Amino acid sequence: MDTEPKDVIVLGSIRRGKKKFSNIQNETRISPEELNSILEQLENNGFIRVEEKKGWFGKKIELKITDKGSEDLDKKIVEIQNKWKEMQSIYESGDKQKLQQKMEENKSFLPTMMFFGVMDMMMFSMMFSMMGIGMSNFVAPENMPAESMDDGGMDDGGMDDGGMDDGGFDFDIGF
Repeated sequence: MDTEPKDVIVLGSIRRGKKKFSNIQNETRISPEELNSILEQLENNGFIRVEEKKGWFGKKIELKITDKGSEDLDKKIVEIQNKWKEMQSIYESGDKQKLQQKMEENKSFLPTMMFFGVMDMMMFSMMFSMMGIGMSNFVAPENMPAESMDDGGMDDGGMDDGGMDDGGFDFDIGF
């Protein structure tokens, strides 16, 4: 079966232990309507199963990956790892046009590569730098990893406290 990149991300989220719709939606950043459609498709293809459990507050619905879904996910991860290795070797060869063409071909897989941690973000940035274009030309902001969006990837070590470190005490003297 030929699954779409977002299907693979959703399947990966479920395999990582996300069992509830809201948790999957938060992790994948896919709209509720689209996520519902993807989940229905995954269930119809036998990649996930829906389990209803009874709890204190009524029925609880959990999503679980099937063996078939897990096998398909493993194949897809190997496939995206190979696509990344191919892009890496093109980058190392220094062929800008070929790299840009390969990235264009794999545009839909870039968020999947990020989600599974297949790509090296530093190398990915250098690829864009070599081509002289911005990452936003290829990857939508909502698909960018959170750490690269928060502060441009720069880690200030948590030292930005606005210069207000007074040991945690707040005194109002009342003058």
